[in-house]
Amino acid sequence: MSPFDRDAADELLQPDMMGSEAEIAFEGALRPKSLAEFVGQQRVRGQLQLLLDAATIQNRTPDHILLAGPPGLGKTTLAMIVAHESGRPLRLSSGPAIQHAGDLAAVLSSLVPGEVLFVDEIHRMARSAEELLYLAMEDFRIDIMVGKGAGATSIPLDLAPFTLVGATTRSGLLPNPLRDRFGFTAHLEFYDPAELVHVLRRAAVMLELQIEESALVEIAGRSRGTPRIANRLLRRVRDYALVHGGAATRDVVRSALELYDVDELGLDRLDRAVMNILLTRFAGGPVGLNTLAVSVGEESETIESVVEPFLVRIGLIVRTPRGRMATRAGWEHFGLAAPDETISRAVRPARETARQPLFGDEL
Repeated sequence: MSPFDRDAADELLQPDMMGSEAEIAFEGALRPKSLAEFVGQQRVRGQLQLLLDAATIQNRTPDHILLAGPPGLGKTTLAMIVAHESGRPLRLSSGPAIQHAGDLAAVLSSLVPGEVLFVDEIHRMARSAEELLYLAMEDFRIDIMVGKGAGATSIPLDLAPFTLVGATTRSGLLPNPLRDRFGFTAHLEFYDPAELVHVLRRAAVMLELQIEESALVEIAGRSRGTPRIANRLLRRVRDYALVHGGAATRDVVRSALELYDVDELGLDRLDRAVMNILLTRFAGGPVGLNTLAVSVGEESETIESVVEPFLVRIGLIVRTPRGRMATRAGWEHFGLAAPDETISRAVRPARETARQPLFGDEL
């Protein structure tokens, strides 16, 4: 093997880490550092700013904060902003990582005064850990059990004052005693296209990507109202423009997103598979969740938590006691003619539909 070939092989086997480090740095740079830089969620920003300012004036730790909303709307970013604007250190954890009360006790006992503890997906925390958290949030104290049986004793352990920031995509799964102990609960909403254009314009500057305003509007319209998806699509457009050469125009955006199976409404491959099955095989429904999941080869939880919320939100399907049904907008988006009886069933009054029998598979 010639020296040139050996050098080329070494580059393949040991790629330059600068590219990976640049991507990681870019991910961090995309996150705003203050509430003033944060785009969207105007009401939540105002409420958080008041809470942080009041805590600073009174020289105390901010109240515990619960951030609820769909994935990708900025819950982790807001937690980082809370720590940054209050001048406190930040500790990151997650609900699935705290499966025992001892796990939580180890984290809480190591906090420094004023530290911000961020727990992502807090609704997935173990029940024993949740019960330990009640006393910690209220009195900054936990009770540690030593020994077993009749000889077991409880040793109180004082904690440094801290601020808990919990994030959840399913606030309904949080027990009421835990939810009530948060001093402030913020519900994050989906972004409108104008806000997403602002997010994309800022990200394009960081990517050093020359892109037309109409192209940004095109990406924003396909981003499901979610900044995380918008930034991901922008990076794929960047890659497409880099490989094919030229500026990122609206036509380039359409070609790139067509390559990645993202249509005008933001539907991806799985979304369209569900809709095609519903429209063609089941004549628009009604069809049960389990039947629909088996037909597309996915888990029912994936359909219910990932695909269905967006399709319902944009009005392509509706949920009824008898199952999922396509709306007229769903038929029209896929260029199909809807049977009249199908549409009439989809828009049937709720009280009439509620009299239909319920089947376990159809819920």
